[in-house]
Amino acid sequence: MEEFQAYVIEEGKEQPPRGNMRRMRAEALDAGELLIRVRYSSINYKDALAATGAGKIIRRFPCVGGIDLCGEVVESSDARFVVGDNVIATSFDLGVSHHGGYAQYARVPAAWALQLPAGLSLFESMALGTAGFTAALAVVRMEDCGLRPEQGPVVVTGASGGVGGLAVDMLAGRGYEVAALTGKPEERAQLETLGAREVLLRQEMDFEQVRPMEKARWAGAVDNVGGKILHWVLATMRQAGTVASIGNAADIRLETTVFPFILRGVSLLGIDSAYTGFPLRERVWQRLATDLKPRHLHEVTRTIAFNELPTAFDAFIAGKVKGRTVVEMG
Repeated sequence: MEEFQAYVIEEGKEQPPRGNMRRMRAEALDAGELLIRVRYSSINYKDALAATGAGKIIRRFPCVGGIDLCGEVVESSDARFVVGDNVIATSFDLGVSHHGGYAQYARVPAAWALQLPAGLSLFESMALGTAGFTAALAVVRMEDCGLRPEQGPVVVTGASGGVGGLAVDMLAGRGYEVAALTGKPEERAQLETLGAREVLLRQEMDFEQVRPMEKARWAGAVDNVGGKILHWVLATMRQAGTVASIGNAADIRLETTVFPFILRGVSLLGIDSAYTGFPLRERVWQRLATDLKPRHLHEVTRTIAFNELPTAFDAFIAGKVKGRTVVEMG
């Protein structure tokens, strides 16, 4: 195989780690049963942190970035996959301590990959990517705990982010009454387009004065924020409500009480999309190809060429990017 293009993140001597385009050969890729010709990848906030050195994401250098990839199998030593299969691989150690999706070829363990489900194109799988998988995993976990649309409204915090917006769309598509909490008033119309029946503005609420138990409002919640907002979510849950904890955009700490758990029977679910195994991972992707497929996925997704990748990350760090970004590898 000839050399191919890859975006490699390298450790800086006096500056933070930074990625650059490099030429690679297949023998330089990490171990794995599948060699994949990468068709598409995506950009997540985690990818931007890794590529710019703004976050300590990379666990070994050098490392090809990209926590998501999809494409066709060109070599397989695992009987579950044959040459020509369309496959998806997201998370696990991709783009962190194993060469990831920002290369025209990738070699990955078969245990990290799954067949592209019927009902999804390769492009759509990366328009979803880790963000879509995380949002869907939250919905699946909550429904496994008994959440249903008839039980009452579901609130999504951090609703303007990639995961939050997809969660609003998925839940509304499933028939839930969705409330979207955001700190960006200018996103109200977009959130309503995605299906939010109510948009709550963070600036108009006092999260400093939340009591251990507040008026019960929500049957379910998808929290991308953490901190005082997650405390408010827990304090306002209905009896037997279910909360999916996804992110820590506001704070990694949580100061709350046991009252929502022991007086209202609230369940707090931790959503770990990185290392979710099979068969749950496959079940979530099957749902993404059917009843959880966002209705507005194409409208909230933009595409960039692989050679545009090095200049794309700073806008993510600055919070200037909306929706999802797919990288077309060429």
